[in-house]
Amino acid sequence: MKITFLGATKTVTGSNFLVEAAGKKFLVDCGMYQGAAQDEWENSSPFAFDINELDFMLLTHAHIDHSGRIPKLYNEGFRKTIYATKATCDLCSIMLPDSRSHSRNGNRVEKQEKSKKRLRPNSSTLYSRRSSKMFRYILPSEI
Repeated sequence: MKITFLGATKTVTGSNFLVEAAGKKFLVDCGMYQGAAQDEWENSSPFAFDINELDFMLLTHAHIDHSGRIPKLYNEGFRKTIYATKATCDLCSIMLPDSRSHSRNGNRVEKQEKSKKRLRPNSSTLYSRRSSKMFRYILPSEI
């Protein structure tokens, strides 16, 4: 088993781990960085893994520092199963769309959309209206 710590290192936000075991690759959490502006720039940085190689994702709980970059993951092409509890799914269905308008980056994205300017060259926006509404979590009872 190999575990790569991709977030929440040297900080308490941005939880993200890549696990490789038994011929599978999966993410544990895909959290948003919060706090200092320089930390929040990490939210639009490229992922340190190939999305196409992932088999699934496990979301431990709904806190934004564990789930907040799932829309970015989706925008970049991830369409595999996200395993989470019913409570986590219920909370994320409210929190992810809502956090777009309340996050510092979300406010920047809103300004970008209005001005048609990009925040950073070659960066994908963290949220889009479409991606924040299109998640379907698979509950353990459905497996």
